[in-house]
Amino acid sequence: MQPVRVLIVDDEPLAREGVRLHLELESDFDVVGEVGSGEEAVARIREQAPDLVFLDVQMPGMDGFGVIEAVGVERMPVTIFVTAYDQFALKAFAAHALDYLLKPYDAERFRSAIERARTQLRARRFGDVEGQLAALLTELRGQREYLERIVVRSGGRILILRVDDIDWLEAASNYVRIHAGGRQYLLRETMSNLEARLDPGRFVRIHRSTMVRLDRVRELEPLFQGDYVLILEDGTRLTSSRGYRDRLQGLLQA
Repeated sequence: MQPVRVLIVDDEPLAREGVRLHLELESDFDVVGEVGSGEEAVARIREQAPDLVFLDVQMPGMDGFGVIEAVGVERMPVTIFVTAYDQFALKAFAAHALDYLLKPYDAERFRSAIERARTQLRARRFGDVEGQLAALLTELRGQREYLERIVVRSGGRILILRVDDIDWLEAASNYVRIHAGGRQYLLRETMSNLEARLDPGRFVRIHRSTMVRLDRVRELEPLFQGDYVLILEDGTRLTSSRGYRDRLQGLLQA
C-alpha cells in the first residue's frame, strides 16, 4: 500500500516540526514537503498533489482560507486545519465535519485527527470533502474581522489603543512592544498571533521580530542580497530580512 503523502503548512518552524515528529510515529504517512507561507502552499499543492495537508489557518499574507480559495476546493487534498482560532471558527469546522487541531494539542488529539484522515482517505470521499470546504468558506467569508483597537496596560492603567495610531511593532520576549505616536506599549502576545489579527493590507512583517504599518513607510534603502532599510515618517529605520522579502513585494510594486 502506498504511503499517505503529506504536506505541512505553517509559518512557525517549531509548529511544522511538531507535526512532523508526530507523523514519524505513523508508518503509513510520508511527509513530502514543509512550507511556511500560503503562497508556497498553493504552489506545492498544485505541483505535488499531496493526499493530506496540515494547514495552519492563521498565517500572515495569504492565510489558510486563502490557500483553499486559490487552489480551489475541487483540488484540495483532505485537510486537517491547525489553528489557534476563536470559538466561532471551531464551531464552523465541527459543523462542516472538517477536522482541526487546536494549538496547543497533545499526542492523543493528534492521533484522533490521523485516524479520521485515514477514514476519509480510505473511503475516497473527496466529493464530500469538497462540499464541506465550500460550505466552510461560505460561512467564514466576510467573518474575519481585523483588530481596530488593542487593550494595553501602562502604569497601572488600562488603555484602548487604536490600530490607526500604530507605527510599528517589535517582538520583546513573551511580549510585543507597540510603537505609536512616539510612545511605547507592551502587550502580552506573540508576534505571530497579533500579526494574524491585523489587516495584512495595512501591516507587513519584515523580520522575525518586526512588523510595520505600511502607510508609515516613507522610503526604502536597498541593502545586500535582498535586504532593505525601511525609513518611517518619523525617521525610524527598520531593517528587513530576506526571509520576509516576499511580504514586501506589494510595497515595492506600489
